[in-house]
Amino acid sequence: MDTTSIVTRTRELLVEHYVFPDVAAQLDAFLAGRTDHYATATTPEELGKLVTEDLQSVNGDRHLRLKHHVDEVPEGDDAASEHQIRREFDLAMGGVPGLRRLTGGVAHLELAPYLFPVGMCADVVAAAFTLVSRAEALIIDLRRNRGGDPHTVALVCGHLLAEPTHLNTMYHREDESYHQFWSSPVVPGARFDPAKPVYVLTSAATFSAAEELSYDLQQLKRATIVGETTGGGAHPRRGFTVHPHLEATIPTARAINPVSGTNWELVGVRPDIAVPADEALDRAHREALAELDRRGGDSPSLAEARRALARLCC
Repeated sequence: MDTTSIVTRTRELLVEHYVFPDVAAQLDAFLAGRTDHYATATTPEELGKLVTEDLQSVNGDRHLRLKHHVDEVPEGDDAASEHQIRREFDLAMGGVPGLRRLTGGVAHLELAPYLFPVGMCADVVAAAFTLVSRAEALIIDLRRNRGGDPHTVALVCGHLLAEPTHLNTMYHREDESYHQFWSSPVVPGARFDPAKPVYVLTSAATFSAAEELSYDLQQLKRATIVGETTGGGAHPRRGFTVHPHLEATIPTARAINPVSGTNWELVGVRPDIAVPADEALDRAHREALAELDRRGGDSPSLAEARRALARLCC
């Protein structure tokens, strides 16, 4: 393992690509003086941990890492991420590992472990929303979701919103451009009725694009967030293979929400209803049943919701 070459290349990528050039300059100087420290690493995994600690020492950016991979990853930009995504896609049922009907006509839809790229998962998302469109209320479970594609965030939001809506803007350092993300006016499959209640479950492990989905829906007041404050990663990143088992992940952009004017970096997405993650589903279900009861109606599902709510409250 050529530690010097690995660290040197990581520093070069940091200076060239990191979304905050001033922070990149500070980190470059800091890493340059840590040669002896890195020389203590005897494995790529150890080196990754040491460098990652230093990379996150200035502003705590959790997307900024020298990430270790057990399996060898191919050369090329984002090659490690693409390799991991392809491996996990089928294992996770295309990103929808769980979908079921709860009592009272409430649907529980889990999206995990990633919001996979649209080209991979659009048909899976469409099928899932076609099924849950018949529910009276929807619980989207992001407690095990570690991130993914902002275009997939826009796709999911398109299934929940009545009209095209500005969700997020990304500022890109490389060309100093701004890229807006909007929900789509047309979605594959069925749209979930925009008048029906939506709840999103979060945990401390919810990260990156999954946080954006939570944050966008919260800012638009389209969903109630239930669970824990999320991890706090709002800077989309690129990955660069610097060793067969090490990937330098460098954030190259930052999110700007059109409602708040800011994002969830470091602070995370704060839930509307704060409960431990393992209690979030039960709490959201109770909230959904209570909301359906308040709205009234005489459908079989709503009658079932009232009976379920009565049992839960006793």
